[in-house]
Amino acid sequence: MIDTPLLATVAAVVREGSFERAARVLHITPSAVSQRIRLLEERMGSVLIVRGQPCTATDAGARLCRHADTVALLEDGLRRELPALAAEAGTAHASLRIAVNADSLGTWFMAAIAGFARQHRALIDLQVDDQDKTSEWLLRGQVLAAVTSLASPVPGCRSRKLGLLRYCATASPAFVQRWFAQGVNAETLARAPSLVFDRNDRLQEQWVKRLLRRDVALPAHRLPSTQAFVEASLGGMGWGLNPLSLVQAHLQAGRLVELVPERRLDVALYWQQARIPLPELDALRQCVLAVAAGALLH
Repeated sequence: MIDTPLLATVAAVVREGSFERAARVLHITPSAVSQRIRLLEERMGSVLIVRGQPCTATDAGARLCRHADTVALLEDGLRRELPALAAEAGTAHASLRIAVNADSLGTWFMAAIAGFARQHRALIDLQVDDQDKTSEWLLRGQVLAAVTSLASPVPGCRSRKLGLLRYCATASPAFVQRWFAQGVNAETLARAPSLVFDRNDRLQEQWVKRLLRRDVALPAHRLPSTQAFVEASLGGMGWGLNPLSLVQAHLQAGRLVELVPERRLDVALYWQQARIPLPELDALRQCVLAVAAGALLH
């Protein structure tokens, strides 16, 4: 068995990003944090923390962090069931580490976690990644749940369909006049600057392939922000796939136009969570499903 304080120390260092900040949270000295990490690494026979600015977890460290979060949530539940232990809770809060795609976070997911936070003590620790990559966080044991485009359950997880997030290819009228005066085709798309979130973002490529039935190399600005995508589209910086819910008012007002009207892209999203009997995790799932039912297409 691994001592709970050692687990909590690894999780605190990863969550806070440094030994010093973890020490403040745990109310111990930085040297004590270092000693605990070194003791656990010696016991495990592997490096758990990559020292840096910020400190990050190795794969083994990430799995220990998830285990630490799970233990903390179970202990919170035990305190609720056994009032005699409630005095030991102090001001500490357990955390739920979740992976979510940026567009869900920027459109509907905040309402789900805000609803959860109004009723539960557990803190939310969000990791943002592409919807095609968030399942890998689950596979590596770094999170307890994820919003993902993967339908098949990750080993040790349950999968539940949330709905469809609809995207449309949009740009400013001036941008369309400048770059697509001859129509939206392989030649014009190969010249016109596009917008991508990061190197994992393939939505623009998927839209083009569905439209033209062929791949086209797209010049692209990288903007890792959902809101920046909208602002860049409005400012005539490029064209990109924006969630319809975020740009509908701009389309109606004529500030944005669709490159090819009504040729939209629907991305199916799923909620996957670890098969661990945690009341807080199940409560979060209920909040996520309830908000998704009203915000996503079905």
